[in-house]
Formats: sequence, C-alpha cells, structure tokens
Amino acid sequence: MNQQETPLFTKLQQFASGNPLSFHVPGHKNGQVFPEHGATCYSPLLKLDMTELPELDDLHAPKGVIAQAQQLAKQFFQSEETFFLVGGSTSGNLAMILATCKADDYVIVQRNCHKSIMNGLELAGAKPVFLAPEFDERTNRYACPSYETMEKAIRKYPEAKAVIVTYPDYFGQTFPLKKMIELAHRHEIPVLVDEAHGVHFSLGKPFPPSALTLGADIVVQSAHKMAPAMTMSAYLHVNSKFVSKEKVAHYLQMIQSSSPSYPLMASLDLARYYLANFSERDMDALLKSVKRVRHILSESTYWDVLPQTETDDPLKITLQAKEGWPVKDIAEIFAQKGIYPELTTDKQILFIHGLRPFPDLDRLKKAVESAGDYLKNRKIHATIKATKLFAEPIQELALSYAKMNVYTYDSVPLEEGVGQIAAEAIIPYPPGIPLVIKGEVIKEEHIRVIKQLEAEGVSFQQRHRGVKIFK
Repeated sequence: MNQQETPLFTKLQQFASGNPLSFHVPGHKNGQVFPEHGATCYSPLLKLDMTELPELDDLHAPKGVIAQAQQLAKQFFQSEETFFLVGGSTSGNLAMILATCKADDYVIVQRNCHKSIMNGLELAGAKPVFLAPEFDERTNRYACPSYETMEKAIRKYPEAKAVIVTYPDYFGQTFPLKKMIELAHRHEIPVLVDEAHGVHFSLGKPFPPSALTLGADIVVQSAHKMAPAMTMSAYLHVNSKFVSKEKVAHYLQMIQSSSPSYPLMASLDLARYYLANFSERDMDALLKSVKRVRHILSESTYWDVLPQTETDDPLKITLQAKEGWPVKDIAEIFAQKGIYPELTTDKQILFIHGLRPFPDLDRLKKAVESAGDYLKNRKIHATIKATKLFAEPIQELALSYAKMNVYTYDSVPLEEGVGQIAAEAIIPYPPGIPLVIKGEVIKEEHIRVIKQLEAEGVSFQQRHRGVKIFK
C-alpha cells in the first residue's frame, strides 16, 4: 500500500466538489443550513461532514474507503488490526476491557490510570486488583508499578483475565514495559495499554518504543493528543493471540455513535499520512526547536526544567516550581502572554511541544523574563509532599461494583469522609487520573492532598465540595 495516499479524505473532497444535493442527514445540508455568524468558520468543514452514503463507506462495517484508510494505518503502525475511533481513547479503553473480561473476572490494573479505565471496569463488573505506583524522586511524581509488584500480583491472581497499564504517563515518562508484557504472556494473560500520549512513538528514535512494538495485545492511542488529528479521534490496535478482534469490533460498535463523524475519521487518515511521511529532516528541525524551548524555559530562578532521560518523551517539558513558589502564579505569568501549557499540578507545569518547530518564541522569552516582576511580591509558602498515598502495593476495592449498585450514598464534608468508602471517584482534571477511586476507603492522606491541590487552584471533576460515601 502507498503511504502517500489518503483514501477517506480524498474521497470526501471529491464527493464535496460534485456539489451534491442533500436529501439526507446531517441537517446542515452540506453547510447550506447554518447560522450566518458561524458559517465563515464552519463552512469548509461542513462540506466534509457527511453520512454513510454508498461511496463513503460505514465505520462499523467498512468495505470501501474507510477500510482502505484503516488498512493503511494497520500497515504503518504494524498491527494485526487497526480501528478508527471517534469517541477518543475513552471509547477504545472501554471496548478493550469489555472485550477481555466479564463480571467477577479479576483484572490487574495500574492504580494511577485514567478514569476511563475505571469506568470500563465498572461497566464490565470486573474485580480490579490495583498495583500501586512507585514514587519517583527524580521527577517528584508517582510513576509506574514495579516489576516486582506486578510479579506478586500475577502469582496471587493467576486467573486474571488482563493486565492494564498506562504507557507513557501524562508527562511522557515510560518504563520497562516489554519485561512486564513477557511476564504476563508467560501466564497467558493479555496486556492492554492505554498509550493515549504515545501515538508519535511510531516515528522511532529518539522517542521511546511504542507498546505495539513491545508486544502489547491491545494499544489505544489518542491521535489528537500528539499527532495532527481532531479532538476525539483515536486509534485502537490489536496484536494478539489472546484477544478476539471480532469482540473488540462488537463492543466498539456498541460504544461509539452509529453516526460517526467523517471529519474526525478523515483527520485520522491524515494523521497517519503525516506520521508516515515524517522525514529525518523534519525530525532534526523538531529536536532543535525542543532544545530552544527547553533553553528559554530554563532561564529562570523560580523554577527548574526537569531533566530528561532516553526513556522520556522529548516533546514533554516539565517545569517544577522551586520550593515555596506558587505554581498557579507561575502559570499566570504565561497566561498573561497568551501561552497555555497542557497541565498544572500542585508543583509542576507541563508543556507539550508539537510535531513541528515553533516559528517564533519571542512571547515565550518575554514570559520567562517577566517572572521576576510578577512574583517579587508573592508570598512563599510551604508545600506538601504526598508520598504515602498508596500504603498497599496490591489492593482490591472495599466494595464490589455489584454491591455498589445496591448501596445508597450520602454527601459529607471532606474531613468526615476519612475511613468511609468513596461512592464516587475524586479526579483532578487534567490529567483525569483518580486520586480516590470509587469503592475504596478514604484515607487522611487523600484529604490532605485534595486540600493542597485545591489551594493551588487545581480543578476537580466534582459537582460539590465534599465527598460522596456509601451508607
């Protein structure tokens, strides 16, 4: 197959150029029916926003241009099967869990995973066995579970139906995944990987290897996070003798819309094209730009730019506030110059460099230079180091999902939740990784960290200030 081709995008363009008369959905009728003040922005896209017409194929039973586009992606990513997703990595994570486990099956899960993994486990009615991550003093964050913890969990739960891990983490840090995959496969347990932030690992060095090349059974990638694809577009790859591709396809058509977005699917076609045609010259220019950005950001006495190793994604650049300086104030320095990082935690700010060099970095330089004037009157304060969130390396929920469904719950102030079982997850967002999991016992350390994050201005995906507990 020719990686220069974009069959789905090209067909949509050809179809739109014929100026078709629409007696079908969607209701904007190829952009003819649309509010005038929005037409200028939306018109070019609306011409591609089609439905499952004979020439345009069907995502849930592809035989034409969508099938061709997925085949090209399969060839490029070197998978047995590649599916286009229009519900983000969330839909892929749900489908891979439902395709591999059912009610009361044990599943070994990295504790600091995305909320969509937790939701998938709840939908399946599985019994998660959580592996606590190790605290990494180099990055001042929780990283991944150790190999030893994984080994103990598999010995204790040899009947587990899957191992689920996140690789890389939100900050681009990876770990020796191949060794863990080989361990699980020796026990005939499939490994499912949420690789939302690693679609560009397919480009090879200097990026870490993709979970696909390391032998994972299912890999889900958010194309829109690191590749030039539209928000909510993602890939799901299958490379396994343990997992049925037909089951995965079955659950994807259940979870995803029966009217999938053609602009999203076409952007997946184009994102694969972009990655497949990324040259050495492009890579050289990109890495020079990353180096410039890191250098500019390092010119400050108020924060450090965390060093990177060969196991880290070079496109992720993390600032760590020096002791006592408020992270939310540092983030405001950049916001005042119209510069918006991806993520702010209680101690760190994450910048994501795209796959193309920045043409102009003057604004970034000015933001860094203005830090002293902005922060000179700010009060230095003490910070909390949360290194004891996960007392047990291997942990089950205090209540099964089946029991949670019949229990009632109540809302109480945070402090009164200590020792109680959480009736909802408490999730800082971004990154969407639950601090407290639905069904686990709330500890004092959880409350301390929640208060610290709130004080630093971190947002939580909650509708109230307290916590829900089961009665």
